[in-house]
Amino acid sequence: MSKSAAEFSWPARVYWEDTDGGGVVYHANYLKFLERARTEWLRAKGFEQRALMLGTQMVFAVYSMQIQFLKPARLDDALRISATMGVCRRASFTMTQVISHERDGTELCRAEVEIACLDAETFRPIPIPAQVLTEIQR
Repeated sequence: MSKSAAEFSWPARVYWEDTDGGGVVYHANYLKFLERARTEWLRAKGFEQRALMLGTQMVFAVYSMQIQFLKPARLDDALRISATMGVCRRASFTMTQVISHERDGTELCRAEVEIACLDAETFRPIPIPAQVLTEIQR
């Protein structure tokens, strides 16, 4: 097991489609923001998910998530979504993610996410490929 604390962040804006009738982000849409930030974190590490699936026959999938909705995000808010690697194991890793206001850093949502490495065909756990493991731990 190893632990790394390099934080990655990704900007986002709240659009009409993200909100409920009152202009507040619908709870399920926070998951989309978190997923996009994790995808961009992986891309910044040099890996695109489709290429990993085709080239190594592996996929990353959310195994579990604990989420806290702290304050509402609203229509037109500029957000910052962070992704910080936690504990990395042979076939999984954890991430802490925070959605905050871009302007003042107020935390709106916090999630602890466990990601599993799976065989792309059988969806059974497999070890994270060595070259991927090395990069995601940086």
